[in-house]
Amino acid sequence: METLEQNIAIVKSKIGEAAAKSGRSPEEIHLVAVTKTVPPETVQKAVNLGITLLGENRVQEAGKKVDIVRGNVQWHLIGHLQKNKVKPAIKLFSMIQSLDSLGLAEEIEKRAGEIRRVMDVLIQINIGREETKAGIDADDAVEFIKKVSQLPHIKIKGLMAIPPFKEDPEEVRYYFRKMNDIFQNIKMMQIENVEMNFLSMGMTHDFGIAIEEGSNMVRIGTGIFGKRK
Repeated sequence: METLEQNIAIVKSKIGEAAAKSGRSPEEIHLVAVTKTVPPETVQKAVNLGITLLGENRVQEAGKKVDIVRGNVQWHLIGHLQKNKVKPAIKLFSMIQSLDSLGLAEEIEKRAGEIRRVMDVLIQINIGREETKAGIDADDAVEFIKKVSQLPHIKIKGLMAIPPFKEDPEEVRYYFRKMNDIFQNIKMMQIENVEMNFLSMGMTHDFGIAIEEGSNMVRIGTGIFGKRK
């Protein structure tokens, strides 16, 4: 527990430092604790220490934790979502951060419509144009968002990205800056049914740089829970 408490304090301190560099308050930065492979009892300890946003990569794993972990928390899906997992996903999560295709959007629309729910989503951008990563190409983002915005049971709340991994996080600053440019441009367009509230980018290795370049939502796993066994 002591280590977990210390880790959370260190992460929050670094968030504060990075926020100050970008002229913002730490309260503007949303911390998502990534709970992939973390047992429910450890997740509960983090919640007891003040964590309110939890991110899971897989629907099946989240299903084993959501009913066990108690507290005023929200669960976000941050990993790739398969169409055949959409039905349980919209019941488990308050937000899907990884909307990356029109086909997936249509399936979310269908399943959310069945339970009369409006599903909050972030559009995942493949900012590094990496073949191994999901996401919409940056050049196609506006057209894609306009199409998804017409679906009544989906609410676009912002963008998410996973830039290429570099040993030196300074080398990914360019990608974060480019993402913020895209984010701000779409925000200025004021597309109907679209709210550019969240720019989710930055993980344990590089979240300080991400915040400096405009991120207001970071996804931290190792920095909080330690290296996965």
